[in-house]
Amino acid sequence: MKSTRYLLLFFLIFTFSLACKRPQSTEELVSAETTSHSIRLFDLEETLDFYSWTADRIPMVSAHRGGPYPGFPENAIETFDNILNYTPAIIELDVAMTLDSVLVLMHDDDLERTTNGNGKVNEVTFDYIQSLYLEDNEGNLTEFKVPTLKEALLWSKGKALLTVDIKRSVPFEKVIEEVRETESEAYAALISYTFPAAKKLNSLAPELMLSVTIRNEKEIKRLEETGIPWNRVIAFTGLAERNPEFNKALHDRGVFAILGVLGNLDQSAETRGDQLYASFIQNGADILATDRPIEAAAAIQSLVPKNSSKAKYFAR
Repeated sequence: MKSTRYLLLFFLIFTFSLACKRPQSTEELVSAETTSHSIRLFDLEETLDFYSWTADRIPMVSAHRGGPYPGFPENAIETFDNILNYTPAIIELDVAMTLDSVLVLMHDDDLERTTNGNGKVNEVTFDYIQSLYLEDNEGNLTEFKVPTLKEALLWSKGKALLTVDIKRSVPFEKVIEEVRETESEAYAALISYTFPAAKKLNSLAPELMLSVTIRNEKEIKRLEETGIPWNRVIAFTGLAERNPEFNKALHDRGVFAILGVLGNLDQSAETRGDQLYASFIQNGADILATDRPIEAAAAIQSLVPKNSSKAKYFAR
């Protein structure tokens, strides 16, 4: 009789724990795998090989601001982990600096939209930032804290590639210093929006990969004029689809093309069907920078070539 009561109690506790578990996705999302997907690089030589374009490259998604979904706020470590439950990914994140010069993950200058705090990031201390909790894109408060760049860099190793969007108030040197101190050079690529910025980043850290905006033949020429070697470049081709000939011009130089589908193209896919993501890959995009990384990854999964030479870097 006593053993029966214990079994009943265990069953009730187990059932309650399942009921309280936070859902990982909305109805439209594919089911999460029970184990994380990851990308594993051991040194910069492997990074260069990974980013060297080949015809058997594996198409990927880049999760914009880390891939927020309901319950998972932007630029949070827990959000990054959630995306890896569904797909290997590049994680795009934003770096800001506090009043006392601590680098934290934050897109906005102000704290109001993404946390339960207020004020500007560069006008408050890190101690204040640590007291806050992140809100998801629906404005719901979560239990997650604002991460530091250092925490994100350490998290990335053996898990995911990063593209680091450096806010205007942040010195390039401080970001590079943290990449080197954490020995995460193989995982961190730095984003630049202008050719002078790209040239400066390359001069400060010639070993690191750069994500550089290159949208047309003129900008291909401008990149070449900077002297930055193509094997350190990932080309962000903007927010409008480029023609296959332009993507081929990048591929001929061994360069991956990142198409920004966030915004209008994501909305088109949501309206017309997620198969639209596959058409972007078929037209020569290699990486889709998206606000819908789970859906986009599911749509392009069928385009992964069998026996790809890049498959050795992907682990489950």
